[in-house]
Amino acid sequence: MSDQAPPQTTAHGDQVSVQRLIAAPPERIFDLLADPERHSEIDGSGTVVKPRSSRGERRLGLGDSFGMDMNWKVAYSTKNVVTEFEENRRIAWRTLAPAPLDKLFTGRTWRYELEPQDGGTLVRETWDISTEAWPARPVVRRLGEQTRRNMARTLERIEKVVTASS
Repeated sequence: MSDQAPPQTTAHGDQVSVQRLIAAPPERIFDLLADPERHSEIDGSGTVVKPRSSRGERRLGLGDSFGMDMNWKVAYSTKNVVTEFEENRRIAWRTLAPAPLDKLFTGRTWRYELEPQDGGTLVRETWDISTEAWPARPVVRRLGEQTRRNMARTLERIEKVVTASS
């Protein structure tokens, strides 16, 4: 891990973003993010358990869906759909809850943007609840500070993984 300042955080309405300069090329970071098998390895919240179906090495693309087994005081699963994809620059997925929760708590977007910089890649993670189902949005909004801390830990974990083999 680098000896840099803590990640920068911004919050605008229904979005919270955290960013960190990571001393690795964007391709290495993107490959990690585009592999759902490795999401539990980088998850800073401790809620991602494992992918629902393990097919070995699988790289995500635009429109792909993937399931995750989760645990946040209770076990549950999610379906995620890749909604944004620009190779080595941006990947985002919308997390969807199973029925009947899909009418209440569903639809937040997790986005990662990668910007090449001198000395590495600026990685920005954004939690966007503007896409969340309306009934839950005011409740989910209260999780903003906790989510910000978890995202900062996620970026630290990404940095550890992608710089370990450097």
